[in-house]
Amino acid sequence: MLDIHEAQTTGAEIADVQGSPDTRNITIDKVGVKDMRHPVRIQDRNGLEQHTIANFSMYVELPHNFKGTHMSRFVEILSRHEREISVHSFRSILQETRDHLDAGTSHIEMAFPFFLEKAAPVTGVKSLMDYQVTFIGEASEDTNSTEVRVVVPVTSLCPCSKQISDYGAHNQRSHVTVSVRSRNFIWIEEIIDIVEQEASCELYGLLKRPDEKFVTERAYENPKFVEDMVRDVASRLNDDKRIEYYVVEAENFESIHNHSAYAQITFHRDD
Repeated sequence: MLDIHEAQTTGAEIADVQGSPDTRNITIDKVGVKDMRHPVRIQDRNGLEQHTIANFSMYVELPHNFKGTHMSRFVEILSRHEREISVHSFRSILQETRDHLDAGTSHIEMAFPFFLEKAAPVTGVKSLMDYQVTFIGEASEDTNSTEVRVVVPVTSLCPCSKQISDYGAHNQRSHVTVSVRSRNFIWIEEIIDIVEQEASCELYGLLKRPDEKFVTERAYENPKFVEDMVRDVASRLNDDKRIEYYVVEAENFESIHNHSAYAQITFHRDD
């Protein structure tokens, strides 16, 4: 016979409130946990692995007849992966979340810093540049999709300012964000390369004086509006038949205004 303490701690005696029925007849699109940190391993184009920390947001669809989801199960899924999560295991975790929570649809976002070693354009001095990358996955009964989002900081120089000024032109740091769904694998570095090549000038972690002269003059010789940047990046992505969907966004943190300039292009490939 169980004593009082044993009765209170036995799972069979504890009510499953989350699993109780709900009568409001309203389905919840996404319910789950946000901003859980977990180690991840990311392989770069050189075959090396980067070990970093990612923020996970994990959700499922909750049917109209259930009161709540089991939040602890999301944590359990990540905890099963004692070693760092990789891109390959990200896809399996997406399906595991759907199965473990008996959900029709699961959705996971994994955001992490990605680092590239870059050499300064003149002196060749090396330093690290960081980029914010997010993997976004969704799994349902008939679909399983993964989207890669990369935020690339660059320099943009205003063509109008250059044209109307007797000397100089205003420039600013810009963020170009590219979100891609593809039929085949695409390296994160490929997306970064495209954006940096189409900006007024790319950024570097460390510059000496000859490098600073180079990037200043490079931007001056290559002025671009925010509209130019999204169109030029989109044109490059259009030529890549692996890409079936993308969103290109550019935000210029204006140096002579107290607001940003912004542009966006969305594309779905029909063939």
